[in-house]
Amino acid sequence: MVLVVFPWTEAWDSNYLLHPHPWLRSFVLSTFARGAVSGLGIVNLVLAAQELRGRLARFDADRH
Repeated sequence: MVLVVFPWTEAWDSNYLLHPHPWLRSFVLSTFARGAVSGLGIVNLVLAAQELRGRLARFDADRH
């Protein structure tokens, strides 16, 4: 969930590690980079939900 929300917060904008590198800072602060990080977060959440569903199905099958 952090990867989905964090790129759009003010904490992302004020990353002090990027100050010495203006070209990297401009890329990281672009909507493309923010969207890419959020997209990876969404993919991660979807895969986690699928794995949880599979584990719950196996658990339910083992119980019966």
